[in-house]
Amino acid sequence: QVQLVESGGGLVQTGGSLRLSCVGSGRTFSRSAMAWFRQAPGKERECVATVTVTGAITYYADSVKGRFTISRDNAKNTVYLQMNSLKPEDTAVYYCAAGARWYAGGSEADFDSWGQGTQVTVSS
Repeated sequence: QVQLVESGGGLVQTGGSLRLSCVGSGRTFSRSAMAWFRQAPGKERECVATVTVTGAITYYADSVKGRFTISRDNAKNTVYLQMNSLKPEDTAVYYCAAGARWYAGGSEADFDSWGQGTQVTVSS
């Protein structure tokens, strides 16, 4: 189990960029696969990106592929989500999550630890 805290959300214009950060604490961070999920009002929580323990393999939802990049720095116990070319459809609360294994995509049940979320709002 890992304690996670997200930061970096905010209000941005269409076409702008944000970088989200998630700092983990606990001895198992460097052995955990990581993911970013998002949930918009009235929508189900969806997985937008995942990354393996070493960062060697990544997954992106079709809706964000080519615009978002997930990365991690295990020395800093941090995972990032670089978000470029933002669209109003990207507006949501973004959550980071940690799990024992990596999946291409994944559901909420695949992850053991969750942050409290950070709001991203993209205006038109």
